[in-house]
Amino acid sequence: MADNVTSLFRSTAAHSPSMAALAREGGDGAGPVDFCIPCNPYFPTPEMFEDMAGKLRDIITYYPSSADTITAELCSLLQLPPQCVAMGNGSTELITWIDHLMVRESLAIPVPTFGRWTDQPMETGKRVDMFPLQESSGFALDLAQYAEFIRARGTRVAVICNPNNPDGGFLHKHAIVQFMDAMADLDLVVVDESFLEFADAEQEPSVVQEAMLRPNVIVLRSLGKNFGLHGIRFGYLVANPALARMVRSMLPKWNLNSFAEHVVFMLKDHGAEYAQSLQQVRKDRLEMAGALSALPGLTVYPSQGNFLFVRLPVGAEGTVVRDRLLTEHRILVRECGNKIGSSSRFLRLVVRPQTDVRRLVSGLEQVLYGTRRGAAVPELGNGTSYSSGTAAVDRLVGSTNGAGFTAVPQPQPVPQQVPQQVPQQVPQPVAAPMPAPVPVAPVSAPAPAPAPMPAPAPVPAAAAMAPTPAPAPQPTPTPMPFPSPVAPAATMVPPGPTPPGVPARGGLTAAQVRGTTGPVPGLAPAPATGWPAAQSWPNAAGMG
Repeated sequence: MADNVTSLFRSTAAHSPSMAALAREGGDGAGPVDFCIPCNPYFPTPEMFEDMAGKLRDIITYYPSSADTITAELCSLLQLPPQCVAMGNGSTELITWIDHLMVRESLAIPVPTFGRWTDQPMETGKRVDMFPLQESSGFALDLAQYAEFIRARGTRVAVICNPNNPDGGFLHKHAIVQFMDAMADLDLVVVDESFLEFADAEQEPSVVQEAMLRPNVIVLRSLGKNFGLHGIRFGYLVANPALARMVRSMLPKWNLNSFAEHVVFMLKDHGAEYAQSLQQVRKDRLEMAGALSALPGLTVYPSQGNFLFVRLPVGAEGTVVRDRLLTEHRILVRECGNKIGSSSRFLRLVVRPQTDVRRLVSGLEQVLYGTRRGAAVPELGNGTSYSSGTAAVDRLVGSTNGAGFTAVPQPQPVPQQVPQQVPQQVPQPVAAPMPAPVPVAPVSAPAPAPAPMPAPAPVPAAAAMAPTPAPAPQPTPTPMPFPSPVAPAATMVPPGPTPPGVPARGGLTAAQVRGTTGPVPGLAPAPATGWPAAQSWPNAAGMG
């Protein structure tokens, strides 16, 4: 039974298996305690669920109203002009149409982030310029450096997620507005506010009003996450009338189902309960962070979403932690090894009531430290073989000093140096391969110390295109781990969209992005946003 459940993760490349699939494989039809799917656990209220259950036959029997009718009701609730809004069957449908209609060549996105922002453009052959958030800075996004990154690559579409998923990093409204104005010449700027309703670091953090006044800005909002109803699949975007009409014209007349219609028309009578649910989530977030921070070796990053991003203790393999929590404690967590820019040492844990948090903490204690059941979690090299490719990438990056691939020219000089040096160095390559892969470790053990350290990120980008002395000018721009090699890229790659599967011109491959998590010279950590202030709650979806 346990093997059936954990095997579900092997077939999900970028996301976790659905709760329905887990419940079916669990045997008793009951799902685990869910710390994976970022829902609002306090909304809808039990009374609202009873109302929907009583009308279930009509809801699933008859056609819904048109999307225009449902959108008009939502806009009346949020006090937004309907001509500036487009509703979709989940925010993913809107991301898909944004990509098809408005992303012509390239898109920039900080990573780690929501997988559809990286995967969707790549699936349609666009170039995705991934800006790696630094672990040394707590995954905080520096908008000035992000802007420089966009200019260096000539990216045409920029995306910001606020708060970001999976780390919950928050950006203040004035900073985002300045960024939008600085990027006014781009084809599009997207601000994904899917989790902004849970933030309380600022009274009115949304840039929806500013987006409607600008020619190239779209704000994306989620309803399923805020309302705890992922299964209904509804979200909306806000933009100037021309952009909103462009997306709306491509959507089917009945792209919203009857459940979505029923919930939207219920909301006007439950604004107070919704606002109270957001308040409770913010309170739970603070208490949950404190409980997790008490675990030895576990790092909890400040978050303004309804989830917490945590780093496991040294030696812990995220896939093993995930599988043991699920099979031994019936707790589902989000292991982030399949998120570009993250690794399987990180988990995203959804904020839940304190009774569930106590169960999670107890399970983590037993799995991580072996207090009652089993031994401590094995190290990364001994983990499972289905960590979505990230554990293998981590091992590869470690053996190549962040280069992201095994260097071919290095095995030739190594045998020449061994007989020339004192025999004392002979035992060192013999001892190194013991925990590492057999063919890679003997080559990488003597080589990484002298050679690859100075320029980890630029080497693979140049080596992947040509073994010529192109890397020479690249070490000049030292402030960032991703210098802008414009000249080599222009000579090697023709203008126009980059073909599918080819790394971005001057950008980073997925392996390189995962490898650039160490300290970067000249990178100033952004100031911490701080923990929530209980008195500063924004109006709940316009329902004050």
